[in-house]
Amino acid sequence: MRRKVIVAGLVGLSIVAVTAGVGITADQGAGAGEIKVGNTAAYSGPVSAYAGIYRTIGAYLKMINDQGGINGHKLVFISYDDGYTPPRTVEMTRRLVERDHVLLDFAPQGTPTSIAVREYLNRSKVPQLFVATGWSGWGDPRHYPWTMGWQPSYAIEAAAYAQYVRRHVAHPKVAILYQNDSYGRDFLEGFKKELGPDAAKIIVKEQTYEVTDATIDSQVVNLRDSGANVFFDVTAPKFTSQAIRKAYSLGWHPVHLLNSVSASVTAVLKPAGLEASKGVISAAYLKDPGNPQLKDDSGTLRYLAFMKKNEPQADAYDPNNVYGYTIVQTLVYVLKRAGKDLSAEAIMKQAAHIDNLRLDMLLPGVAIHTSPTDFYPLHQVRLAQFDGARWQLVPGVFGATTR
Repeated sequence: MRRKVIVAGLVGLSIVAVTAGVGITADQGAGAGEIKVGNTAAYSGPVSAYAGIYRTIGAYLKMINDQGGINGHKLVFISYDDGYTPPRTVEMTRRLVERDHVLLDFAPQGTPTSIAVREYLNRSKVPQLFVATGWSGWGDPRHYPWTMGWQPSYAIEAAAYAQYVRRHVAHPKVAILYQNDSYGRDFLEGFKKELGPDAAKIIVKEQTYEVTDATIDSQVVNLRDSGANVFFDVTAPKFTSQAIRKAYSLGWHPVHLLNSVSASVTAVLKPAGLEASKGVISAAYLKDPGNPQLKDDSGTLRYLAFMKKNEPQADAYDPNNVYGYTIVQTLVYVLKRAGKDLSAEAIMKQAAHIDNLRLDMLLPGVAIHTSPTDFYPLHQVRLAQFDGARWQLVPGVFGATTR
């Protein structure tokens, strides 16, 4: 039994049974006035804090349907709960393709889970579009022409943190905690690559954890005992809250660099304690709707109005909702540009020809660009520091600033 969210005229939540697939059709996903968009995400399990992304996506697509749909088609969003477990992802993705006949797999969540179905989707010629992780492998059109990432890659983000350490930390000694999978290792490798030959001297301790672990307290103790003055924290939300609380309780106050996927004030910093979270630094490419400087920003006002009308029960200031709003705007842009040609090939062609797309909640100066040889839509990041109430931008652009 798996959880399934369907968006057509209404957004509903129901439980469905898994049955055998019935094959891939030639006109997969677009017909009879519908565009079927598939997805897998963790509505349960250790990274379920991200579930708000997909509720926001569903609400946005419902709004589009209420406005008449896209090119005369209503959107059907079918999202299955995979619990962040690759075997479930495989099962659910095969169901989406072979039984539900989706046009594309949109914003699938998770690096190991999305890797598990990448070969299958590319063999099936079903777009794996705007994968919702920053693993660097999503931008490989030569080998995986049906797979495209969306957010800045983990390597770009890691390079930004390494640049910050070099510019702002005297005599840095870095301790790293990372998830023991491709997501964590991608950050580690990007950080080391940016530091170059100095990496072995600057990094004084590395610790890993498994997503199934109950706690990472012992790892944080080991990192503190290394004498590090910088803590590079590459963890999922549940473990980030634990790491912040444990470091604070130990009286360890290093420069705390936190990967952006766990930068939610609502889901991570508040549970960890706002005082304990003060001073944490993370990457940003999306606007913070709670920033007083954006109170008159037109894009922020449109986002807040959308949330108030369409997701009133959700926290509009949670960055997961900002993320969902922005990534689904990218999808809608691509589908509208496809016009009447809603084949999988046309969708990938449009996705690979985006030039300077600026959306409501992208930070100023940040835009989406793609080409047939560049499947990394976002290349630029800013850094921001948490002041105990909100994120404040650090001057300057970090990471890869050129395409």
